[in-house]
Amino acid sequence: MASGQQIAEQNFAAFVAWASSKSDDDFREYVHRDKLKRAEIATECGFGKSALVQNPAIKNALRMLEDGLRERGILPPVNDSAMDVEPPVRDPETRQRRQDSQRLNALEQENAALRAELAQAKGMLDRYKLLASFMEETGRLPR
Repeated sequence: MASGQQIAEQNFAAFVAWASSKSDDDFREYVHRDKLKRAEIATECGFGKSALVQNPAIKNALRMLEDGLRERGILPPVNDSAMDVEPPVRDPETRQRRQDSQRLNALEQENAALRAELAQAKGMLDRYKLLASFMEETGRLPR
């Protein structure tokens, strides 16, 4: 069985072979925003997407490939202003509120079902009270 280093070298060789087999028009199909699609590259090379991030040789080669594609105008330039913008702040209580809302809806539905069942049970109780009083008075069951 191959060691991790041997697998890393095999993956790098597969990436280099993949990159050299593509033309500029082929690379245009892989453009997503300002990068190449990592998942498609990994699939075609035959290794996991994590190899593109964890293998320093592949990571460096991919960065150099993308820089070269930017120089040739295939990839758009990196948007530096987008990196300066702070990511939107998420409300940490949003998830809890959504769960509370779902729980409230479920409890309201259960409450409505129990009220309907209680009304039905009260109706049956009234009927049996009437039968019981009739039996007390006459001593026999009505038909």
